Amino acid sequence: MVKIKYEYLFLVTIFIISTCGLIYELVAGTLASYLLGDSVTQFSLIIGIYLFSMGIGSYVSKFFNSNNLISRFVEIEILIGLVGGLSAPLLFLIFNKVDFFEFYLYFIVFIIGCLVGLEIPILMIILKDKFKFNTLVSNVFTFDYIGALLASILFPVFFIPYLGLIETSIVFGIVNIGTGLLMCYILQKEIKNVRFLKVKGFFSLSILVIAFIFSSKILSFSEKSLYGENIVFSTTTKHQRIVLTHERKNFNLYLNNNLQFSTFDEYRYHEMLVHPAMSFADRVDNVLILGGGDGLAAREILKYKEVKTITLVDLDAEMTNLFKENNLFTKMNSFSMQNKKVEIINQDAFVWVNKKANKKYDVVIVDFPDPSNFSLGKLYTTSFYNSLQQILSKKAVIVVQSTSPFFAPKSFWCVNKTIQSEFKNVYPYHVYLPSFGEWGFCLTTNFNFEKKVHRRIEDLKFYDYSFEKYTQFSKDMITTDVEVNKLNNQKLVAYFNKEWGSY
Repeated sequence: MVKIKYEYLFLVTIFIISTCGLIYELVAGTLASYLLGDSVTQFSLIIGIYLFSMGIGSYVSKFFNSNNLISRFVEIEILIGLVGGLSAPLLFLIFNKVDFFEFYLYFIVFIIGCLVGLEIPILMIILKDKFKFNTLVSNVFTFDYIGALLASILFPVFFIPYLGLIETSIVFGIVNIGTGLLMCYILQKEIKNVRFLKVKGFFSLSILVIAFIFSSKILSFSEKSLYGENIVFSTTTKHQRIVLTHERKNFNLYLNNNLQFSTFDEYRYHEMLVHPAMSFADRVDNVLILGGGDGLAAREILKYKEVKTITLVDLDAEMTNLFKENNLFTKMNSFSMQNKKVEIINQDAFVWVNKKANKKYDVVIVDFPDPSNFSLGKLYTTSFYNSLQQILSKKAVIVVQSTSPFFAPKSFWCVNKTIQSEFKNVYPYHVYLPSFGEWGFCLTTNFNFEKKVHRRIEDLKFYDYSFEKYTQFSKDMITTDVEVNKLNNQKLVAYFNKEWGSY
């Protein structure tokens, strides 16, 4: 009877703890890519630290007293559940509060990894007299790998879209603690101080339940305080692959195999991106460009003599240097990146807007790549737009490139709805680009906006200052069935990948 009880408890426990362990690793990696950018680097570091710390935990397990291992195992389950469960909400809360966020992130990952590394060795020592060695090892690794597979499948498909990072970490923390409490009841005759362990377990469980109940408020609080032609050039930076091709008279720039612009019609895009906002703004003394490392938006802004400073924030220093120094690229942007009015800052815009910006801007041009992954999707969240509010002048005008309302209507209107949740006025508009099709933008302000043209450039190739005609959308470009894009659910990335994935 005891053997059957141990057997079933053993199989369930191995499965649960392996699932929880991998979930904590995935949560940490995803959260790091959300907040810090460069998802490849962050996942690599998280995985490396996590596996290393598991090795430390496994080594330390040999020093545990074998006379009281079940009690120790239950305590470890409770501690893992508490630390792992609170990891995501804690990291969200401290992101804008500490200077060395990476240290706290990696330290929490290290602690969780050490505790997870203790679980399997201790459990195997507990069960070594209950099963044959080959059976024990076989079962341990079989259910460990099955649990890991389940976690890796459900994490991106279910937990992130439907729960979000904060709720996912808390739920699995509850599962870990619940496993420890289950052992307390099933094996209570073999556990010393079982009542004390139950008290600790239920106390920790109550903390996580409360955290789950207030998870949306935790997120809200953290958000408020807080990407067949002739190749003429190619390079790989630590952030992306840059390829320039030449076809007939046109040059095409590709970033990670995605067309960024074509010299055939890029003037349409950049005139529609820049000139509506520049013409409507009361003042254009200080202009901010987020993204736009090619200098093409800066080229258009420099056509206005009133502009005193342009701050251009782009993550990839190698890209901005190319468009500043390479003769092939400087001809495209009319040497805008060399202009004395332009200050180039190579940082993640999400981090820079939250922590580094020290000026108020009259016009903001948001020219990020499309939200094809979580690292880029964070730049279209309520958290980012909320942070952007802090660096705007009272009558600032902002424009956001918002992907195609024709090919990706849910993505476009998700961007629009997200901006609406943070700004007073939003004016969506679109233009036809031969290289891309219909392309959309969102112009937004926080003041009563009359769309009065205060200034104009006479020699533009395309834009004629008839803004209203670009605000009309046909029925096949409109949808209302979208959600706001938040930092912990990244609905926009799901919409974008589903819509563009069919083309």
